[in-house]
Amino acid sequence: MAHPHALINPAMLRWARDRAGLDVSAAARVAGVQAEQFQRWEDGEWQPTFRQAQQIANGLHAPFGYFFLSQAPIDEPLLPDLRTVGGMPVGKPSLNLTETVRHALQRQAWFVEYLQEQGAQPLPFVGRFNTTSHVAQVAQDIRAVLGVDIEQGASHWEPHYRHLIEAAERAGVLVMRSGIVGNNTRHKLDVAEFRGFAISHPLAPVVFINASDAPSARLFTLLHELAHVWLGSSGVSNAAPGNTRHEEIFCNAVAGEFLAPSELFAKLWPLASPDLGTRVAELAHRFHVSRFVVIRRALDLGLVDHGTYSAFYRAELDAFRVAEGGGGSFYRNAGAKNSPRFARAVIAETFSGRLLLREAGRLLGVQPAQIRDLAQQLGT
Repeated sequence: MAHPHALINPAMLRWARDRAGLDVSAAARVAGVQAEQFQRWEDGEWQPTFRQAQQIANGLHAPFGYFFLSQAPIDEPLLPDLRTVGGMPVGKPSLNLTETVRHALQRQAWFVEYLQEQGAQPLPFVGRFNTTSHVAQVAQDIRAVLGVDIEQGASHWEPHYRHLIEAAERAGVLVMRSGIVGNNTRHKLDVAEFRGFAISHPLAPVVFINASDAPSARLFTLLHELAHVWLGSSGVSNAAPGNTRHEEIFCNAVAGEFLAPSELFAKLWPLASPDLGTRVAELAHRFHVSRFVVIRRALDLGLVDHGTYSAFYRAELDAFRVAEGGGGSFYRNAGAKNSPRFARAVIAETFSGRLLLREAGRLLGVQPAQIRDLAQQLGT
C-alpha cells in the first residue's frame, strides 16, 4: 500500500518558502494549515500528504518535484537585471517578476516557431544601433520604422500611446501589458520593483510594460523598452532617473528624445507659463505626451530638480491607485496581456485546426471556451 504522506526534503520546503519571500505564518495560510503544523513540516517532524504538498507547491510557485531534491537548484536569472537604486544593483527579482518573465519567454518561443514556419525574415531594426550611437539618430529611426512624426500637439496623450503600441506591433514587436501575474489578481506586479522589460529577438522582440504603473508613465516605459530592441539587448528595467547603468541611461535618453526632442523642448520650456503645473500642461499638449513625460524630460535636461520630479511622479501614481477599479474588460485585458499580434496568431492556428484548444488556452491564459469570445473582441 502506498505511503499516504509525501516524503519531502524539509530543507527544500524551507528553500521554497524563502524563495517566495514568505514567513512561516504566510506559507501556512497558503497551505491551509496552522503555522505550527507548517513549522513541523520544515523541521522534519511531520510530513504533508501528497495533496497538501501539491497545494504548497502551487502556492509557493515551486515545481512539485523540487520538494524531493537533495539540494536546491541554482536559480539563474532569465533576463539581465539592469535595475539600480542609488547607483547600486537591486535585490533578487521577486517570484511575481520571475513568473511574468517566464510567461513572456514562453509566448515568444511559440511565436518564433510560428514565424519560422511562415518563412519570416529577421527584423532589420533589431540591434541596428549600439550605445555609442547618436541618441537623436536612434530616436529618428524608431519614428521612421513606426511611421510616426514628431508630435505637434493634440487633445490628449492616451490616443498617442495606443497608436504607438499599434505601430510597434505592426512593425513586428510584441507589446505585452499587465499589472498582475497571469490572471491572478492577488499577485500584483510591483512598480517599485520594475517598470518593464525587453526580450530582444531578430524575429519576435518582446516589450513588456508593468500596467501597475501610472498610465501617464507607461508611455515613457514603452519607448525605453523599444530603445532596448533597437540596441538588440534584453533586460529588466526600472527606467529610474538615477539608474547608473550606461545602457539604461542611453535608453532613457532615446525615450526622451523620441517623445520631446531636446532642442525644441529646451527652447519652449522658458516660453511657457511661469507656473510649473500650467507649464507642464502646456508642453504636454504641445508634444502630445503625458504630464509625466514632460516633468521627466525637464529633469533629464536639468530644468527641474529630482525632488520636484519625484513629488510629481508620486502624485501621479497615487492618483492612479485611488482611481483604479473594475479592471476593465477581461477580453480587452487578455489581448493587451498577450500582445494582440500574438493572440491573433494563436487564435488563427486554433481555428485552422493546427493548434489544440487547450494548448491555445494555456498560451493565452484563458479558458478554452473563452477563445471564440476573445477572437471576436480582437476582430479575428
